[in-house]
Amino acid sequence: MIRKATPKDIKRIIDLLHQVNMVHHVIRPDLFKPYTTKYNEQELETLLKDGSKPIFVYDDGEVKGYAFCQVTEVRDNLLLQDNKTLYIDDICVDEQARGQHVGKALYEHVHEYARSIGCHNITLNVWEGNDPALSFYRKMGMQVQKTTMEIIL
Repeated sequence: MIRKATPKDIKRIIDLLHQVNMVHHVIRPDLFKPYTTKYNEQELETLLKDGSKPIFVYDDGEVKGYAFCQVTEVRDNLLLQDNKTLYIDDICVDEQARGQHVGKALYEHVHEYARSIGCHNITLNVWEGNDPALSFYRKMGMQVQKTTMEIIL
């Protein structure tokens, strides 16, 4: 049910990218443009070839969600401990599939993948005002690592 995305998934992923962008646009229209996506088809094709940036999809005959991931490593840093992190760059569940445990299945798959490749932790960002996402990640056991603050001028 959860698998790595392939080029045949690109059109559906773009549909889902539109949905997640509109969530962000509604929360922060000063930052996010409406009716656009974070990646285009060509950029997705490139991402699919990058082993350090796996994209997983939930597919039960139709792709109902995705998780864009990025694996990073810190080595020999003067300040930071050596570690490997899986960053969830973007996660989306189709509006029509919410409440069907698609997000939980994606998150659990990413969690096991991160563990299997020796990651120390999983990180992600949640926009202030995206209360459903924040609640979901807390239910998955995540906690605040750091806070980004701003002042609008």
